[in-house]
Amino acid sequence: MSAPTAVARGRAPARYVAIIADGNRRWARGRGLTIDDGHQAGADTLKARLADAAQLGIEELTVYSFSTENWSRAREEVDGLVSMLAERIASETPELHEEGVRMSFVGRRGGLHEQLVEEMEWAESLTRANTRMRLFIAFNYGGRAEIVDAARRFEGSTEEEFRRLLYVPEMHDPELLIRTGGERRLSNYLLWQSAYAELVFRDELWPDFGRVALEESLRDFSERQRRFGGRSIETPDVLS
Repeated sequence: MSAPTAVARGRAPARYVAIIADGNRRWARGRGLTIDDGHQAGADTLKARLADAAQLGIEELTVYSFSTENWSRAREEVDGLVSMLAERIASETPELHEEGVRMSFVGRRGGLHEQLVEEMEWAESLTRANTRMRLFIAFNYGGRAEIVDAARRFEGSTEEEFRRLLYVPEMHDPELLIRTGGERRLSNYLLWQSAYAELVFRDELWPDFGRVALEESLRDFSERQRRFGGRSIETPDVLS
């Protein structure tokens, strides 16, 4: 397998990547399929891109799977999504564990079905010692909700003290945030953590987001200068 383009160009690749996996429903409608079919195809894409991400040197991948606003969708779709997540956790966690992936779920757990919460906790416990890669799945997540929940408990005075109250404080701020599906917004995703993330918007619907699209997104990141609100900062060269 050839090295990823970002590394070949002598630039440091993104280590911490977040994705808004948008477009499952539109993908299904365009093919005359059910919404559940679209979400299953999206889950298959996530599994494939996770394997690619590990090969391409990504250390943390955070994926937006279900927002706090998604509860307003049709009950049938919501029930299908929740059921699919529980089934995928049960069937795919052992394989991810063997591959050294550590799983964490980000979001509010209050009000979720007890069985789903148990599946989440089981997956997190089983994979806790893994170090090859970290997968964060944002479920029942909203950026504003996360900030509000942290603010309710905040008694300090610094950003670092506030950060410790976020859902998963050890999560690194994403260096690169990718959104598929042609939309150009954050949709209440990782509002605190993405303050200095580089944004890449792709037109592919999520089930069509292949390895080449991921590599192109990483190359786009590698060619940018990151300023962090101040002077120009060159992306450091990869050490030989």
